[in-house]
Amino acid sequence: MTRTLYKHFLPLQTRWADNDVYGHVNNVAYYGYFDTIVNEYLIASGALDIHKGAVIGLVVETGCKYFAPLEFPQKLEGALRVAKIGNSSVRYELAIFKAGEEKPAAEGHFVHVYVDSKTRRPVSLPDALRAALERIRM
Repeated sequence: MTRTLYKHFLPLQTRWADNDVYGHVNNVAYYGYFDTIVNEYLIASGALDIHKGAVIGLVVETGCKYFAPLEFPQKLEGALRVAKIGNSSVRYELAIFKAGEEKPAAEGHFVHVYVDSKTRRPVSLPDALRAALERIRM
């Protein structure tokens, strides 16, 4: 995979706390990066209101493959695309690149099921969310 396969990019920076005792970014930090990339895109697109929205996305599946170590301090770029849109779900595919690199240090995915924020029952994707997802669909 290369960066040309992604549609949305977000500059990121490793944090001191991301490193583990082995001197590289710990695997759990990547999931924080993934959450940041997805939610930044949805909020900036007007597709997600994290405070008063009637619909929220719940993670039902995740995965990550690691190709190269990252460490603090390092500038990164997060990349996002949508692989599949269902009635109430979406599969996001993500990558973390060292700034300026063509090949990712890691690639991952999230599957979100969108639910009513009160009942937690699946709902159809709202129009604004579906439109935002279509813009970065591959």
